[in-house]
Amino acid sequence: MQVTRKQLATFLATIFVVNLIVMGGGAWLSYANSPDIPDTIVGPDGEQVATSDDVRDGKEIFQENGLMNQGSILGRGSYYDTDYTADTLELKTEHMRAYYAQNEHDVAYEDLDASQQAAIDERVRQELQSSNYDDTQVEYSAAEGYAHEQVRQEYVERYYEGDRERGIPEEQVQSAEAAEDFADFALWTAWISHTDRPGSEASFTNDFPYSPAAGNDAGGPVMTWSVIAMVLLVGGAGIAIWLYQAVELPEPEAEGVSIPHPKEIDLTPSQLLSSRFVLIGALLFFAQTLLGGLLAHYYVERDDFFGLHEFLGIDIMQILPWSIARTWHVDLGILWIATIWLGAGLFLAPLLTGREPRKQALYVKGLIGALLVVAVGALAGIWLGINNFFDGQLWWLLGNEGLEYLEIGRVWQAGLLVGFLGWTALVARGFKPLLDREPRYGLAHMIVYAGGSIGLLFMAGFLYTPRTNIVVTEFWRWWVVHMWVEGVFEFFILVVIALTLVSMNLLRKKSAEKAVIFQAALVMGSGVIGVSHHYWWAGLPEVWLPIGSVFSTIEFIPLLFILYEALGQYRAMDGASKDFPYRMVFYFIVASSVWNFFGAGVIGFFINLPVISYFQSGTYLTVAHAHGAMFGAFGFLAMGMAVYILRVTTRESHWSERRLTWSFWLCNVGLALMLFLSLLPVGFLQLETAFTQGYAASRSLEFYNSGIIQTLFWLRMPGDTLLIAGAGIFAWDVVAKLLFQRKPTAEETHSHVIADRIFGDSDAIDPTDPAEPVSDDD
Repeated sequence: MQVTRKQLATFLATIFVVNLIVMGGGAWLSYANSPDIPDTIVGPDGEQVATSDDVRDGKEIFQENGLMNQGSILGRGSYYDTDYTADTLELKTEHMRAYYAQNEHDVAYEDLDASQQAAIDERVRQELQSSNYDDTQVEYSAAEGYAHEQVRQEYVERYYEGDRERGIPEEQVQSAEAAEDFADFALWTAWISHTDRPGSEASFTNDFPYSPAAGNDAGGPVMTWSVIAMVLLVGGAGIAIWLYQAVELPEPEAEGVSIPHPKEIDLTPSQLLSSRFVLIGALLFFAQTLLGGLLAHYYVERDDFFGLHEFLGIDIMQILPWSIARTWHVDLGILWIATIWLGAGLFLAPLLTGREPRKQALYVKGLIGALLVVAVGALAGIWLGINNFFDGQLWWLLGNEGLEYLEIGRVWQAGLLVGFLGWTALVARGFKPLLDREPRYGLAHMIVYAGGSIGLLFMAGFLYTPRTNIVVTEFWRWWVVHMWVEGVFEFFILVVIALTLVSMNLLRKKSAEKAVIFQAALVMGSGVIGVSHHYWWAGLPEVWLPIGSVFSTIEFIPLLFILYEALGQYRAMDGASKDFPYRMVFYFIVASSVWNFFGAGVIGFFINLPVISYFQSGTYLTVAHAHGAMFGAFGFLAMGMAVYILRVTTRESHWSERRLTWSFWLCNVGLALMLFLSLLPVGFLQLETAFTQGYAASRSLEFYNSGIIQTLFWLRMPGDTLLIAGAGIFAWDVVAKLLFQRKPTAEETHSHVIADRIFGDSDAIDPTDPAEPVSDDD
């Protein structure tokens, strides 16, 4: 089936518009149906227990003190501490049982016989499932009021006074009153989890988390949509494979192709400067892995680090508590990958156009400086914010906004947005000869679109404040986080790999454009709406259950094609001559595609099945998915692009792949050992515990401290050690190669070796020719 680039581009644009309509309608539904925070919570005698201000103040405490990176709320966040929703629901149930046992039998609940316990259990379950509320007020039973106060006291003891056994330092929150407010917020999320939505037999969270004692259980729709998802996977894969085979997409070719050697490529000043992004990214990568090792060790020694406190008096838990270390670890993961990607975009523009705009190097220097200011300021702000150095609203403006993946203060987020937009402008400036001559769906246009989309989606993170309902907050947070991951990041990967293949003369520009548009349409068609698989259990409307089931299933299919394309790229490389200069680049790119398929595709599909997602959300299966998808897919691609930049900019006499080969295998083997020896086994055991004992049990300290789990945590050490070594060797190699960098060989518009040799007659770029007609045909 012959299709033109223009037809594919129209298809992609249509999908993009449909996505906006669906997600826009979803936003309206989410606002209209989000659970209200009642003005007051009162006891049976009308005495006030808590107010809406207490709940909102508690959410601010939750964010300010980094508690989303200590534990999780509604299954979202960190995995170290408990899930606060499940924990307060479980504690509430236990204290209500204790209340009735003491008031009706004058003994502890544990001392009652089985029939008496069963009667109390049923009474508690019925009370929780039939909560009395209206738009402005929730009326507690006497038992609920008692339980609420007991949970408050427990949270004061745990999060203000500290609990070293749990790895919680003293004054994790700044006062006893703040800890009570945090408990009020967590208890409100527990309330929406067991209270039926008006007109529905399911709670606001579709009865998540699983808690038999509170009457929360996976309903029939969960199983129904899981079966439908499996059927859709088979059917959708068949249709997509037929479509993929029907559309003629040329594969990369090496036979008979003249591949430009790095020493033949002229370099501009801005290209050499873009290698500084590689240096910054490599150092941030190494720092991230060191923090990852510390975090892994915290699971086996929660209040120390290999005896430092006992032998040297260094209290690592107070100096660098889990909440700060994990926040930095997550943010560094985003920063180092994005930094190298930024450098790659700036590097490719002069390579493909043979043109260096005036003062481009100066502007690139400015971007590097701005990146460093934002990175240092944001990381410092996190430490200062969590340690309560800021007064008033400065904690979330300059400090720690406290939402997973969006932790940095709002001012620093604005700085990142400006940086994204500035980078897009510089890339567009560099690609201007191509932008002027190619159609709007050309490769140069697509990398600009990808960069602009990153900034556009980032703006969703500005649509809430710390006092916004957590359900609405989570809606917009996932717009940023997963529309990046499942939308524009995948799009960016496709464009960058295509540009790289074109620059190596392995693929014609027009063929690359057709392949990118086709695969981007598949990715966008599933991934953007597929973000809704994160909404099922967060208090958003029930409509997200079927939508999320369908599209999160289809997300798996484009990853098959990306893997297939990677194998085609590998065959092209393998068919090249033995002295093919970019072999190491391809190793990283192919590894990225393989891990993308396994981490994002295989594990992602499994954990997003509704019947699995209901029980595992926020367990180590999610950790395995995150590491396989984020580092495996995006991290290895960033490393590959870094190697490409280094290969072209390093003097030929000082080029060596020995350290890079070691880094490549250490990182791959380390990631595999981490996943298969530790993360996945712990995750499956957590899933089993959630099935049999309830979600709170799977996230409890007792589970983490059990013998087999501790053994599996220790088994993470080999993988972590190899990863740290791989990152360290990679950073060492980057520094070593930058010491022997080539000199710029083209100042302005004299470098068009790649343009002349790659694009051929029909696609050649003559920087002195202002315009030339472009055909839409293929």
